[in-house]
Amino acid sequence: MAINLQKGQREVLTAPKFTIGLGWDTNTSASGNDFDLDASVFMLGENKKLPSDEYFIFYNNLTSPDGAVVHTGDNLTGEGDGDDEAINVDLSTISQAVSELCIVVTIHEAEARRQNFGQVRNSFVRIVDEDGVELLKYELEEDFSIETAVEFGRIYRRNGEWKFEAVGVGMKGGLQDYINRYQ
Repeated sequence: MAINLQKGQREVLTAPKFTIGLGWDTNTSASGNDFDLDASVFMLGENKKLPSDEYFIFYNNLTSPDGAVVHTGDNLTGEGDGDDEAINVDLSTISQAVSELCIVVTIHEAEARRQNFGQVRNSFVRIVDEDGVELLKYELEEDFSIETAVEFGRIYRRNGEWKFEAVGVGMKGGLQDYINRYQ
């Protein structure tokens, strides 16, 4: 049985290999444009910065240099049930230079398409083990009516353990704002 997390809640991750699944449904856009949500992972060092640009995992850089984080590809529509984008993680092979994984979702070309997370329904992030068993799930229930980017959660190493924290913090901006923060 999965643990349903609340904002700010932390749980220990006991499985070294798992998949981060992200899902969402969209309302009809007033702009008439399709929604394209993008999942990304920033692999951060103790200084809360990327060790190098290659540790930013997204639709144009699918695999980290250590092979520990692999994005399975860009879903351009969010159609269908279940996970819309998935990122496979193997904590046992992660670089010692990395102490934290920041999981963010942004709306591609949100400003030009006049879109925001207030138009997105049923958004979630979940951790699924190698056998497909859901371990943790965080449903994003807040109404981010103007935000175009959301930090869903963080996976971080403390005292030899990896933990997941449900963050749920939105911002008006896009992927470039996160890049500027973590480079």
